[in-house]
Amino acid sequence: MAGLRVIAGEFRSRRLKSPRGDEVRPTPDRMREALFNVLTPSIADAVFADVYAGSGAVGIEALSRGARRAIFIERSRIAAEVIRENLAALGIEDRAEVIVKKAATALETLIADIAFVDPPYALEREYQVALKTLSDSRIPLVIIQHASRFDLPGDSGQLRRMRTLRQGDNMLSFYVTAPNTGAAPESQQ
Repeated sequence: MAGLRVIAGEFRSRRLKSPRGDEVRPTPDRMREALFNVLTPSIADAVFADVYAGSGAVGIEALSRGARRAIFIERSRIAAEVIRENLAALGIEDRAEVIVKKAATALETLIADIAFVDPPYALEREYQVALKTLSDSRIPLVIIQHASRFDLPGDSGQLRRMRTLRQGDNMLSFYVTAPNTGAAPESQQ
């Protein structure tokens, strides 16, 4: 198994395991660092969801930087076991939950403050499914990592893209939940 490291915070420089093979594409260190530079004001005491978690490096980075809890969603049992091993090695199993199921199903009931969604780049349909499912959620901040050549919509339901961040072939799209505008307009007299 290849090694990753935690970039900053409580577990800085600690090594993490990553599942072998091509199914998992870990978020590069520079991209994780850029992500958490943006999230610094929001991460303390947050519930952070790492969706399509792979090795769990992004969710563990969130815990290292002060998130109260992390939820890891990963359909591969092998990858989920690696996440559990990483959590155990750091002694933080009690601050995390590992959900082994398809992301689309798990997202329907997800409750979190921040959701980081990183499907395999080749599965472009997964992005649309995730956005559609999360568009009706009450998750205040959704970040989607995608190939820079793949453009996501600016709006999806209640989600409004507020920022993008590009590094090489990788891009992060940050979405916030817009206030509910479905209320009846005030009557004019």
